[in-house]
Amino acid sequence: QVQLVESGGGSVQAGGSLRLSCARTGYTYATYCMAWFRQPPGKEREKVSVIDSDGDTSYTDSVKGRFTISLDNAESTLYLQMNSLKPEDTAMYYCAAEVGCSVWYSGIKYTYWGRGSQVTVSS
Repeated sequence: QVQLVESGGGSVQAGGSLRLSCARTGYTYATYCMAWFRQPPGKEREKVSVIDSDGDTSYTDSVKGRFTISLDNAESTLYLQMNSLKPEDTAMYYCAAEVGCSVWYSGIKYTYWGRGSQVTVSS
């Protein structure tokens, strides 16, 4: 059974950095995507970044140049390094996974989800 568990959230002042981690277990597929989503208070969930099993990545425009997604297969862990944080980055952050996909696909419906990790950025 696939399980995803996020960690690394917290509170930080604007301009600071945080690194989110997502530990995955029970996931042995050769072709897959893993993604970070976020949901700000009172708003809809949005996709932040995606990485696939080929190492290709994509980012939403608002985080380009500030966030970096990476995947350590040896540790079975997904990361999101977040620098130059802004108050508008405040949200619950979720990791998600799907099999047989690529960052170049549109409309991916992710099957596996973590429970989330809160990130709060104060001005």
